[in-house]
Amino acid sequence: MTVLPDDGLSLAAEFPDATHEQWQRLVAGVLQKSGKEVSGEAAEDALSTALEDGLRTRPLYTANHVTPEPGLPGFPPFVRGGRAEGSITGGWDVRQRHAVASGDVVLGDLENGVTSLWLVVGAGGLPLGSLGRVLDGVLLDLAPVVLDAGSDLDSAARELLGLYEERGVARHAARGNLGADPLAHEARTGDALDFAPVASLARLCADEYPGLRALTVDALPYHEAGGSAAQELGASLATGVAYLRGLTEAGLSVEQACAQLEFRYAATADQFLTVAKLRAARRLWARVAEVCGAPGAGAQVQHAVTSPVMMTRRDPWVNMLRTTIATLAAGVGGADSVTVLPFDHALGLPDAFARRIARNTSTILVEESHLSRVIDPAGGSWYVEGLTDELAQAGWEFFQRIEGVGGQAAALRSGRLGQDLADTWEARSAKLAKRREPITGVSEFPNLAEPPVEREAAPEPPSGGLPRVRRDEAYEALRARSDARLDATGTRPRVYLATIGPAAAHTARTTFAANLFQAGGIEPVTEGTFEDSGATEVCLCSSDTLYEEQAESTAQDLRAAGARHVFLAGRPGQYTGVDAYVFAGCDAVAVLSATLDRMGVS
Repeated sequence: MTVLPDDGLSLAAEFPDATHEQWQRLVAGVLQKSGKEVSGEAAEDALSTALEDGLRTRPLYTANHVTPEPGLPGFPPFVRGGRAEGSITGGWDVRQRHAVASGDVVLGDLENGVTSLWLVVGAGGLPLGSLGRVLDGVLLDLAPVVLDAGSDLDSAARELLGLYEERGVARHAARGNLGADPLAHEARTGDALDFAPVASLARLCADEYPGLRALTVDALPYHEAGGSAAQELGASLATGVAYLRGLTEAGLSVEQACAQLEFRYAATADQFLTVAKLRAARRLWARVAEVCGAPGAGAQVQHAVTSPVMMTRRDPWVNMLRTTIATLAAGVGGADSVTVLPFDHALGLPDAFARRIARNTSTILVEESHLSRVIDPAGGSWYVEGLTDELAQAGWEFFQRIEGVGGQAAALRSGRLGQDLADTWEARSAKLAKRREPITGVSEFPNLAEPPVEREAAPEPPSGGLPRVRRDEAYEALRARSDARLDATGTRPRVYLATIGPAAAHTARTTFAANLFQAGGIEPVTEGTFEDSGATEVCLCSSDTLYEEQAESTAQDLRAAGARHVFLAGRPGQYTGVDAYVFAGCDAVAVLSATLDRMGVS
């Protein structure tokens, strides 16, 4: 231990150390002023934030929060990374996804920062037989290729392997993943696939292509169906275990079977949860490998993809911010490969600008922010270590539930897994509807005047299994109704915001009400009189004091002028003439949907 010289600056040395209990008493004192009579742990709990999976983010973390030892990078349980050297030499693998592409587009990506290719082949992607054209000019011994071929996995894999042979790529130089993932395909489509071709490809890779993996454990179907982080972890573990069983039954050793798997997870704009999820995933898979008798083979290889669920169709430019945060979280969490979906992904095929921004997101974080120069930069944070541990426990519990009903395939076919995911999404949808989980540009600060971003339609992805959800879907349905009215009549549905008193009294609630109604495509009118507004509904906006004095008379006057429905921006009260109240925490989707119904906007 280095002993620092005494420089005579003994700052705060004369003060005793503050205790956790003292901090709790101070918190309780502040809460008491707001009317909450709590003390001790209850005071701390009052400031905690509830997350999914029964997790809570506490307001204070200290060294007293005991968590399991994360180990060292490159050693079990691999919480801090699967490699001892991290990614200091070059950052993570920048993997670009292509479902429709030409050779020029692919080469352009590789020449401008992309280091591997993720090619969707078959239904919803590139046609079989097109790999030679798409990969024309690509140096296949330098650029790893990852396939995603669904039911066409065997044909696509054989096509890629034939391309290696045709172009003289040595078998030991071929790198990437053949992308076999029959359970993810079943989750997407409801169609079961034979595992025999998968086992055959895995044996071929294990024997002759040391740089190729045969299987992907894709957790995106469960994330895109509305699953939580713990459900995503549990489903990926159950899938990985199912593949280990199948591969070892086909004659591979546990070590060989583990070496054939690559895990794919969603990275979201909840940066700490994403960091913790990737760290927890490595810990859990290390435990699986340990139980299977191969602890040294438990270093999980991870591919992180920025979440499609968080991408919005309205104000898609905000998606650049979301994907930047998600990419940062994936890098800090230790992902080996990262795919940044273009900001216009939800609208169709990305244009050249969107692809450039996507690949440059990783480049900036690696080359300019030097994010990859530190191994596990979040390690040691009491919060991150605590969240990693709690998420690992929740993920393991969900994994055991799946195993308890017979494994991943049985959970899918019985509908049990789908129901669990649907229940989670229903609870989250309620938070989205109440704007407890805000969506910038959609449920918060929407811009009705912004011209839509148009893109060429992308191929329809496989369907028939688990649903694909988006955070913006309820609001998107409302906005679509408003757009249809605009196209048909030249105007949007309107609501008149009737202000009472001076600007200081009504500005806050006027802003709140305008924001809320625009989230449903309803144009707020604040200028002129109600009679001139063209609206049939009105919302009163002012302070509680002025409501007491003038709300009822103002509502009466507006009704006399033709108002059919009167809102009041504020907590529910007993004002005669007021039909409904809009306030922070109200069900905005229900309010807006009912309003459009009354206006005859279908």
